[in-house]
Amino acid sequence: MTLKLHTPTQLGDLSLRNRIVMSPMTRTRNEPGHVPGALVVEHYADRADAGLIITECTSVSADASAFGDDPGIYNEAQVAGWKRVTDAVHAKGGLIALQIWHPGRATHPFLNNGAESISSTNRAIRDDGIHTPKGTVPQANPRALRTDEIPGIVAQFKAGAENARRAGFDAIQIHGAHGYLIDQFLRSSVNDRTDEYGGSLENRARLLLEITDAVIGVFGAGRVGVRISPLVAYNDISDADPQALVAYVAEQYAKRGTGFFELRHNDHSKAEELELARIARSKLGSVPLLRNGGYGGADGDEDVVAGRADAIVYGKPFIANPDLVERLAIGAELNAVDFTTLYAGGAKGYNDYPRLAS
Repeated sequence: MTLKLHTPTQLGDLSLRNRIVMSPMTRTRNEPGHVPGALVVEHYADRADAGLIITECTSVSADASAFGDDPGIYNEAQVAGWKRVTDAVHAKGGLIALQIWHPGRATHPFLNNGAESISSTNRAIRDDGIHTPKGTVPQANPRALRTDEIPGIVAQFKAGAENARRAGFDAIQIHGAHGYLIDQFLRSSVNDRTDEYGGSLENRARLLLEITDAVIGVFGAGRVGVRISPLVAYNDISDADPQALVAYVAEQYAKRGTGFFELRHNDHSKAEELELARIARSKLGSVPLLRNGGYGGADGDEDVVAGRADAIVYGKPFIANPDLVERLAIGAELNAVDFTTLYAGGAKGYNDYPRLAS
């Protein structure tokens, strides 16, 4: 019996051959200058049988690296590197979306040639420090963006989308999750502004929606999506009313007729996360809902069959299983992830996981 996960579906203008989506995952395998190289080409091409690949978070600004060797989409070398990736994925019949991103305060001047971190606020992340070329150091206080600087941030995202289009991407996902810049405006625990980008939910969502409209102007609504994570506390962030946040952002994406809307859960099966999914589904209209957070094959298929999601986004299973789509189809055992190699660099733990024997 064919699982519904393995049936075709439509995400806006994208025709997917299955409902299994590869999650964005930072793996720190890029070449100097934040350029995707041969390792990255091989990694994504090996997973091209996913219904849709969403790339690792990719910076729209030369002053916005959070991991040191994360990729960018703001210069010609990066466009050329990503073009090799998209060509390789397309040669295998796959679809690939670029996740565009700015880390905001979740970075450090030591990672960005001394450039000051920016945010919705001037408060630093409360954590155990950040890894930099000078070792692990305390998080630096960011500078709160002035109101008149925000159009420049929107312009960076638009330029990133324009570069992504030239690089051959099929779609864009805007990273509005995990406590990075857009989320620093979106969620109430960090946004302490008193201008039109702070206070009410409508104001806090303004940056996300301005970026969304700019990216739609490049790709068209049916090829633009978003990821939000209202209950995920990464980078010292939370929201006083996550249900209202989901309802409002989902309504706004429905009005725009976007291609997809992803909820990133801590655990998709928890009651509070199920409620967010129910709210999103009720507000999205015809916009497809993607869900992500601890899924296996059986529970992913169950949620698609039940209408709780239109497609399922898999992260760690795709790290260790380049043939994840096939394994889920036949119920094969999955390779285990070697967590010691997640960010180690090189092919080990990146491009050397075995496929099923033919």
